[in-house]
Amino acid sequence: MIYAIGEILIDFIAKEEGKLKDVREFEKHPGGAPANVVVGLRRLGAKSALISKVGDDPFGEFLIEELKKERVETKYIIKDTNKHTGIVFVQLIGAKPEFILYDGVAYFNLRKEEIQWDFMRDAELLHFGSVLFAREPSRSTVFEVLRAVKGKVPISYDVNIRLDLWRGREKEMLKDIEEALKLADIVKIGDGELEYLNKNGIALEDFNFALVAITRGAEGSTIIHKDIRVDVPSFKVEPVDTTGAGDAFMAALLASLFYMGKLDILEFSKEELKELGSFANLVAALSTTKRGAWSVPSLEEVLKHRKFSFLP
Repeated sequence: MIYAIGEILIDFIAKEEGKLKDVREFEKHPGGAPANVVVGLRRLGAKSALISKVGDDPFGEFLIEELKKERVETKYIIKDTNKHTGIVFVQLIGAKPEFILYDGVAYFNLRKEEIQWDFMRDAELLHFGSVLFAREPSRSTVFEVLRAVKGKVPISYDVNIRLDLWRGREKEMLKDIEEALKLADIVKIGDGELEYLNKNGIALEDFNFALVAITRGAEGSTIIHKDIRVDVPSFKVEPVDTTGAGDAFMAALLASLFYMGKLDILEFSKEELKELGSFANLVAALSTTKRGAWSVPSLEEVLKHRKFSFLP
C-alpha cells in the first residue's frame, strides 16, 4: 500500500476565463495534492490510502465519498468538528491555474494523537508535500510521522511551494523544506521551484536522494539517479486544465516504481529512468485534457498511446 499524508480539499474551478473577481460560475471538484496523488495511483493500478483531515460537514462527506468511489482507503481520514473542510478557488487563464487557498481549515488541524500508527504495518512508501508545514499543529504532526517512518519505508516528497501561505514567513518555509529534503528518498520538484530554492541557498546536490524528478511543463522532465541524468521529452496535447498535472506526474512516477518492483530498492539503469520518466510525462500530459485535479487516466487509457515494458 502506498500512503500519502496531507491536504484534501474542494477545488472551485472557474467556468470562464478572466480575473477571479469577474467570474460568476464555478465547478466543484475534489482536489489537494496528496489526494490527487493517491487517486492517480489507484487509477493506475496501485493500492493507496490517504492520511488527512476534513471538516464534519457536507464537503468533507463529499470528499470521502469521492475517494471511496476511486477505491482509495479512507480509514485514516479524520473528521474535524471544529474546522471546516478546506476549499480553494481556482482561476484558469489559458488552461494555467492560479489559486486562492483558504486558511483555518481542517487539514491544518491534524494532531499527533490522531495518527493511527497501524498504517506502518503495510506501508510500502509514504508520500507528502509542503502545504501542511504552513500551519501548526499539522506541521509538527507531519514531521513526527516522517521521522517515525524514515528508514523503515521509502519517503517521497513533492516540494510543491505555495508562497501565499507563507507571507512574511519565507525563511521559516525554507527551513522546513530543507528539513523535509533531509528526510526524503524520492523528490519531485518543478523547475520554477528549483530555481527559487537555488536562489535561496538550497541545492539538491547537497542531499542524498535515491531519485529526483524535475518537471518542466511542456519541455518534459529530467530524472536523476546518482550520477545518471536523463532528459525526457514531453507528449504534445491540447491542454484544457493543467490543475493537478504535477500530481499526475507524481502518481505515475510512484506507479512506475510499484510495477518495476522498486519501491524499496531504488536502484535504476539509464533505460529504466527514461522509461519511468516517459510514463510519468505521458500520464501528466493526458491529465491536462480534462478539467479538475482528479484527471489521471486509467492504465488502459495510457496503454492506448504507448506500451511500457514494466507494465503487465
